[in-house]
Amino acid sequence: MNGLSFLRVSAMCLGVCVLAACGKGNEGAGQTPPVQVGVVTAQPENIPLTKALVGRVSAYRSADVRARVAGVLLKRVYKEGSEVKQGQLLFQIDPAPLKATLNNALAQLAQAQATYTNAHVNAERSRSLAPKGYISRSDLDSALATERTDKAAVQAAQANVETARINLGYADVTSPLDGRAGQQQVTEGALVGNSAATLLTTVDQIDPLYVNFTISVGELDQLRLAQHNGNVTLSQPDKATVKVSLPDGTPYPEPGTVDFSSTAVDPATGAVNLRALLPNPDRVLLPGSYVTLQVTLGERRGAFLVPQPAVQRDTSGTYLLVVGKDGKVVRRDVVTGGMDGVDWIIVSGLTAGDDVIASGVQAVQPGAAAKAVPWQPPAATSSGGAAAASAASANRG
Repeated sequence: MNGLSFLRVSAMCLGVCVLAACGKGNEGAGQTPPVQVGVVTAQPENIPLTKALVGRVSAYRSADVRARVAGVLLKRVYKEGSEVKQGQLLFQIDPAPLKATLNNALAQLAQAQATYTNAHVNAERSRSLAPKGYISRSDLDSALATERTDKAAVQAAQANVETARINLGYADVTSPLDGRAGQQQVTEGALVGNSAATLLTTVDQIDPLYVNFTISVGELDQLRLAQHNGNVTLSQPDKATVKVSLPDGTPYPEPGTVDFSSTAVDPATGAVNLRALLPNPDRVLLPGSYVTLQVTLGERRGAFLVPQPAVQRDTSGTYLLVVGKDGKVVRRDVVTGGMDGVDWIIVSGLTAGDDVIASGVQAVQPGAAAKAVPWQPPAATSSGGAAAASAASANRG
């Protein structure tokens, strides 16, 4: 081979090498790198089982203060809306007619006692004379009967005196319990208690107080079924706790306890009535108002918490996207059990250790490759929340 031929062959080999190298470079440039997604590692937890409900506040005890005797109302002694003590004087009814009735009863008692004394003396005389034959048997029987009759009249007169004293005591209308006295219902000078026990005011004990609410029988059946299956542990009725929010959304600082659960279903509503006992030392809550409450009915076992952006829905239902061990995106159909703060509770469909996609969900599809990195909550974008967000991400992982 001459020199010219050698150069041509060398040039051709060099060209083939260059083309091959270029072909390899173009092939690498055409591959799309995996999309980066933020993931949280699913770990089973025991999560409080809570229900958001609406309840109505009622007084712990409520007593109607009524006029128990007929008379003219003289004055109101208490300040409307103030706290009163049991036995504290609230109203005064004119006692003059009641005192006169008592005096008349006392006079009748004195007369009955005098009559009985005379009858007793005659009966004792007859008892001593009858054995000697100085009086007949019929005279003895008559004397003894008169004694018994007059003795009964004394007892009746004593009962009338006691009744008159009680009625006179009712002229001072007192509070039957500790609580807050309401508005006066009858003005001074009005005739009260004439034909019925006239309502004067109401005293409500509002520390503690009750919150009444209901839960549907269907939800209770689901909870009992979950307990039977071992997924839920229900609290005893007197152990379930309640947290209340005021009408403006402000959390109420005092927790409550469910102290009553009806044993029957209300046929009109298909629900079971429950009641919670709630401290009210500052009198913030008032009877009749509506509040929202979170009732902790028990505990879910082996559930998962995932960030809210991770949960997706379509016509097939609720699902999550998970990065598999091979780096591919996998769809997982799940069942949710409500919210816990800002996180969704996943009851079924997840496995411990699954890397759930929480950010970048819209950029991937099932079967696509994805690069998983620890998820950072939105609060982590601020310098002040970065440390907290990193700690939360580490806890989930």
